[in-house]
Amino acid sequence: MDAPRHEVSRFGHVELADMPEDLRSRIGAIAERSGFVPNVFRALARRPAELRAFLDYHDALMDSDVGLSKAERELVVVATSGANNCTYCVVAHGAILRIRAKDPEIADRVATNPWGVELSPRERAIVDLALLIATDSASLTEAELDDARIAGLGEEEIWDVGAITALFAMSNRLAHLTALRPNPEFFTMGRR
Repeated sequence: MDAPRHEVSRFGHVELADMPEDLRSRIGAIAERSGFVPNVFRALARRPAELRAFLDYHDALMDSDVGLSKAERELVVVATSGANNCTYCVVAHGAILRIRAKDPEIADRVATNPWGVELSPRERAIVDLALLIATDSASLTEAELDDARIAGLGEEEIWDVGAITALFAMSNRLAHLTALRPNPEFFTMGRR
């Protein structure tokens, strides 16, 4: 039996105008840059304290100018989200990856076959580490970390891969819980 269809989330959502002032300002700035309010913020805004915490950790990991590049950070998100079958995050962050990598195909290739996609040795190490942490983190050993080091990742970059994977593994599960629907705008971004 199919789940009932909804616009954003099975738990409802909050429009930008109805968010607390601090979130309205923060999400409004994102909407101004992108031209729309991403549904993840509309869905999570029903619990403002949790949205604030999510945004703070997200921004600390994803907006850093140290360690992984912005495109590499999105590569981690798409690999993690693909492994976790998270449509919302693959679609939304796939759009960002396409833009940041200036490659209209990379997100689809990584999301659908992250183990077989052709990548540079550095990108392969990033994706392999993210996939291991996303799918079987208890099996992580020093050998896998050494492989990442050999491919050129420093300790802070390895930490970035792990922390971003962990945050988005949580985000993927929230997206599944809420049956979060991607905004239509994400599907075409970065394809031309």
